[in-house]
Amino acid sequence: MDTLLSLRVFCQVVENGSFTRAAEQLGISTAMASKHVAHLENRVQAKLLHRNNRNLHLTEAGSEYYRQCGHALEILETAAQKASGMSEMPQGVLRVTMPQWFTNPRISNIISEYCRHYPNVSLDLVLSNRRTDLIADGFDLALRVSDEPHPSLIVKPLADIEFFLLASPEYVMRNGLPAAPEEVVGHTAVLPSYTDMECMEIVRLSDGRRSVLKLDARVFCDGTLMAGSLIRAGLGIGFQPQWCVEEDLSSGRLVRLLPEYRILTSRLYAAYVDRAFLSAKVRSFIDFMSARLCDEKQGGKI
Repeated sequence: MDTLLSLRVFCQVVENGSFTRAAEQLGISTAMASKHVAHLENRVQAKLLHRNNRNLHLTEAGSEYYRQCGHALEILETAAQKASGMSEMPQGVLRVTMPQWFTNPRISNIISEYCRHYPNVSLDLVLSNRRTDLIADGFDLALRVSDEPHPSLIVKPLADIEFFLLASPEYVMRNGLPAAPEEVVGHTAVLPSYTDMECMEIVRLSDGRRSVLKLDARVFCDGTLMAGSLIRAGLGIGFQPQWCVEEDLSSGRLVRLLPEYRILTSRLYAAYVDRAFLSAKVRSFIDFMSARLCDEKQGGKI
């Protein structure tokens, strides 16, 4: 069999998570797609995919093989484009995973501008709070907010994101406005379940003085947007990314607590698998996001 075609079939199967969908895209039968993968497994003498009637996933050997296949196919594609005199233009489907709270005007505006600049790129955006395996789940790129990016990924810092401590005006009327970190003790809090924020160090902006902020969580939530909704409903105080609450603060729907302190800052990264040749579509998206967020920072919007 044509091993190069088998490599393309294998990558298509992994990226689609289905032999049937991969076969349809490649214009071959499902049985032939299965034969191509079997050909590769026989050639490397290793099981690449675990599959049953419901799903399939990469084996440990298959995960590394897929990464190397993607690398090899990108090299061949780049060589073919250069040989034919073609310029490398961003095109095709770009699959990006990002946190659910990226459903906000700031990110939406940047993505809309990107689509206008690169009309030949189609975006497949998956909003999820779970940590995804980019290779196994078929993603080209991840936007992640983290203090410790996974060491297996290549990451590019895009922006620092500040988190505010907030409450609704109704909650403040009922329970008072804490004016110092120690006055937060006893207030009901809505906190994320995916990280520990019940006790954290904060810094006063004027003199760098550090204090410990202790919160009493009544509700834990694994969704930032749901936590924000509960804070707006007056259930308690809690954290939200600045990008999610700018309109609420300007309209008075939310009140920022302890504004003279830096509560929490995390970094936004673009993360992708380690490949020597980064595709034009991935590079264009990372560079566009980086430039736009840098412009906003210089303009005082971040």
